[in-house]
Amino acid sequence: MEAAKPGPREADIAPAPAPAVSAGWTPANPGPLGLAAFAATTFMLSMLNANLVSLAGGVGGVLAVALAYGGIAQLLAGMWEFRTGNTFGAVAFSSYGAFWISVFVLFKITGPVTHSGFSLYLYAWTIFTALMLVASLKTSGVLVVVFTLLTITFVLLAIGNASLQGTTSLTNGTIKLGGWFGLATAAAAWYGALAAVANSTFGRDLLPVFPLNR
Repeated sequence: MEAAKPGPREADIAPAPAPAVSAGWTPANPGPLGLAAFAATTFMLSMLNANLVSLAGGVGGVLAVALAYGGIAQLLAGMWEFRTGNTFGAVAFSSYGAFWISVFVLFKITGPVTHSGFSLYLYAWTIFTALMLVASLKTSGVLVVVFTLLTITFVLLAIGNASLQGTTSLTNGTIKLGGWFGLATAAAAWYGALAAVANSTFGRDLLPVFPLNR
């Protein structure tokens, strides 16, 4: 039985071999869901970090979306990527889904975290993101942009939080700059999600993703 083929350009966002499925049925690409969930939650948190929305007024909404969309929905996308055989997508979406769930746990369940402790947490994710940036060099130009911006975002937020240790302040210029890079990261991820959905829906290359795996 011949394997079903993915829709046009879907593999450029999250390249993976198509699984063997029943004739006449093609599994949907979970990549756009993972990118959209990541983008929405990153956008909301970055609005707070950039000081465009007050922390007191926006943190509740961010944590709710972090758990349900950035966390659970993205984790599911990662699990479905395992089914398609896409190692990159599976590791990325599962990991960042767990990241957003852990953000919810840190700020909603375990209670206040010190600036130095949160900085260490962010540095760990900086290292992971830098590794994924290297791996993304064989996927698409869109994903390279996403992971480049995300690496810079994590570095700035980690440095900013470390410099707050011993103060009563909740933000500084470095964190605000990290917020702006986070907004750029969210925009790039949203574009990747839109491109995958639109190209599949219209059946042609409506939006370029600049594949690097060919």
